[in-house]
Amino acid sequence: MTGTDPAPLRVGLVGYGLAGSVFHAPLIAATEGLVLDTVTTGNPERQAQARVAHPDVRVGASPEELWARADELDLVVVASPNKTHVPIATAALEAGLPVVVDKPVAGTAAEARSLAALAEERGLLLSVFQNRRWDNDFLTLRALLADGALGDVQRFESRFERWRPQLKGGWRESGAPEEIGGLLFDLGSHVVDQALVLFGPAVRVYAESDVRRPGAEADDDTFLAITHANGVRSHLYVSATTAQLGPRFRVLGSSAGFVKYGLDPQEAALREGLRPAPGAPWGVEPQSMWGALGAGESPLTGGGTPVETLPGDYPAYYAAVAAALRGTGANPVTAHEAAATLDVLEAAKRSAREGITVTL
Repeated sequence: MTGTDPAPLRVGLVGYGLAGSVFHAPLIAATEGLVLDTVTTGNPERQAQARVAHPDVRVGASPEELWARADELDLVVVASPNKTHVPIATAALEAGLPVVVDKPVAGTAAEARSLAALAEERGLLLSVFQNRRWDNDFLTLRALLADGALGDVQRFESRFERWRPQLKGGWRESGAPEEIGGLLFDLGSHVVDQALVLFGPAVRVYAESDVRRPGAEADDDTFLAITHANGVRSHLYVSATTAQLGPRFRVLGSSAGFVKYGLDPQEAALREGLRPAPGAPWGVEPQSMWGALGAGESPLTGGGTPVETLPGDYPAYYAAVAAALRGTGANPVTAHEAAATLDVLEAAKRSAREGITVTL
């Protein structure tokens, strides 16, 4: 920064599990105009990990330490377990602090809208970390749609599938309702958000949800069918029990289709300790992983034309948050958008439970 640049915005991070350590802390630290000031976690091992990874950062045991220093901070990021999102975000807003909350922002759409109302009442930013809006394949698909390359889209298929036949344990696999576990609210938050961004509001939702792995308590294999107001149908799959992975995207239009295999490389890079840096390649994948655009034949048998995958850009989220806090840009993901996603997830949960199609 030059002498005329504003002071960096100071960020307090709540939680240092997967979300905090792999996604939020590295991205905050890599964002110009932001500085990671404090990490709070009640886990002594994770406290030690945070000190090693970020030696200049304060480490605390509880978020209450952040409220006591609210005048020293400019933003709080909530990356703790799902059940704590609403109470911690509420406390941060009541302390006068803007907030970023990892997805899902809440367990219900009503809670999300209540949080949004509190933020608006206090005049504070409330943003939701929907990082997969900046996946490389999603950015590529948005560009194709903007160019009209597929004609009128008729069906959007999106798969976030894994092969994890053994349970890992932890709250994400808990069947306790208060934990907000299971894949519907985890990976489902991503695929539904992407579908709504691409094709607009949902009017009907049908879902099938299963608990397939021995000893599992929460859904680990779920399918959602969404009818959008514009007539597009989205078929969305989230699973931990898929022995053969399908295409990440298969998008069918009136003049062409687009098929893309493989997952954006940014999460893997972050897990390996790699960090985005100005001027350095980030979110780039080899040509062998590019999707194909065409009609009449499968890309696996030579059909279609390769489409260069745009680089993924998770750093863009926190750059946008910094701009929004400074009044020079818009909130990249609002709580109202997150509430619309939760409307669909709640409808899917009801559909799967009752065997019905739910009208929104």
